[in-house]
Amino acid sequence: MAKKRPQKKAAGAPQVTNGEVPVVGAREPCPCGSGRRYKACHGRAAAHAVTELVQRPFEGLAGECDWVALRELVPAATAPLRLKGGLPEGVPSVTLATVLPMAWPALRRDDGSVLLALQNDTSSGDLSRDLADTLQRALEAAPGTPVAARRVPAEGPRLQDLLDAEAAFEPVVHTGFEFWVPESADGASPEVAASLERANEAAIPTVKLAGVDAAYWCETPEKNHLRWVMPYPEEKLLDALARLHAAGTSSLGEDTRLVGSFRAHGLVVPVWDLPSAMTAEECEKPAAEFAERLARALASDAPLTADERRARGGLTNRQVTLS
Repeated sequence: MAKKRPQKKAAGAPQVTNGEVPVVGAREPCPCGSGRRYKACHGRAAAHAVTELVQRPFEGLAGECDWVALRELVPAATAPLRLKGGLPEGVPSVTLATVLPMAWPALRRDDGSVLLALQNDTSSGDLSRDLADTLQRALEAAPGTPVAARRVPAEGPRLQDLLDAEAAFEPVVHTGFEFWVPESADGASPEVAASLERANEAAIPTVKLAGVDAAYWCETPEKNHLRWVMPYPEEKLLDALARLHAAGTSSLGEDTRLVGSFRAHGLVVPVWDLPSAMTAEECEKPAAEFAERLARALASDAPLTADERRARGGLTNRQVTLS
């Protein structure tokens, strides 16, 4: 067998400071000076730490269900964010947005305000940590500067560490992405204008119901839908939905049907098909009545009947995992 050549210390490798090995590219020399590539040395532990999936990244934040909806279901929306300890000097506001032009992770506007995008791809299995890293960099960026994506270090704060837990989370759903361009601006750059036009063309009309939490009506060419992010434990919620489905009370009225559910960021999102003529406003009353029926079903501890077990199996078979 051939002998392994002795490893030489990599020339020009970033130096270790304070006993910490900085994060570098996977194929770059490890900063510890071992001569190995980062991914084969200290990057192993870092890669494991950042790829381990956090099932409920928004758990503990106010409005967890709406965070999930804005991440997975809603095309155009914003929500003001309040930081622990208040805003830094020179930052008049921080706003969460579903997406930003050119898929920027964040943007520090000319006036110093910050927009943080929620629907971007992330580098680790902890979406909360990725977003917190982007937010911190946006707060320190020069005004008028977008924040680039990067691989997030394994250690660092999460959104739960940066945001005020007492502040309400109040999303505003928009018909388009005009919120990208401040009212005070003379106009968007050609690149932003082109991105805005493409985004508006692809956006599905969406409305947040006012009478129940985290329920979103959307309009598609063939039929409308209601997608409702619910905070209950998955097994208990599926049991409750099965009880209602077997009893014929899982719909939202005539020509509506509970067709299945998504699983997204640790929560379940039941989905109803609606007639194309049924508006968001017309969903309000039946959705509130369904919420009352669901509460009673959730309170039941009785074993499922044979019909309810079959209904549950059908709902489970039609469940799709988004994240």
